[in-house]
Amino acid sequence: MTKGLEFDPGFAPFILAFRGTVEYLYMDINRFKNLSQRKMKFRQYYKKFLELFNNNLGFYIGCLMWAAYLKTQPEQEILNNHCLNQEYDEEANISDTEFMIKFLELFPKDMKYFLGENYKIDKTDLEILNLYKDFLIINKGFVDTKNNTELKLPEKMKTEDAESFKDKIENVLKTEDLSKLLEYKNLICQI
Repeated sequence: MTKGLEFDPGFAPFILAFRGTVEYLYMDINRFKNLSQRKMKFRQYYKKFLELFNNNLGFYIGCLMWAAYLKTQPEQEILNNHCLNQEYDEEANISDTEFMIKFLELFPKDMKYFLGENYKIDKTDLEILNLYKDFLIINKGFVDTKNNTELKLPEKMKTEDAESFKDKIENVLKTEDLSKLLEYKNLICQI
């Protein structure tokens, strides 16, 4: 039996292109000159924005949980790390996460402007985005990560009971909905 731990426990088929989709939807909203038409378009799309955001945030939570789980295992090779031996570019590495942070900061203003509704940011979401950004930086985009003992976790991340994270991730993957990983925020963040 080959020893090794998968880089991706099965997230890839369920990751949605957050940045490209958000940019496309805003482009569609902004093509209207009339404010009432833009408001109507935003009303059509705002649930999609939240669905995309929650899916990707769930993915980030899952990645952090998976890394914490991998750290609990005896030293093994990480299999199928598509980042291995690539060139590291920190700006490119964190650009999608920074885009999500910016989106989260601006979304309440858009909700107020287009719908006249208040939207309160969950501070834990911002904390998770920053944890994930730190995770990408300290691991240098995983370009040199050959085995699980080389993984680094952010200092602020909780890792108690990390051995149970694999089962939680596998159960969520059966649902094909990464946003369900949001239920586990408290396992990796101080809430």
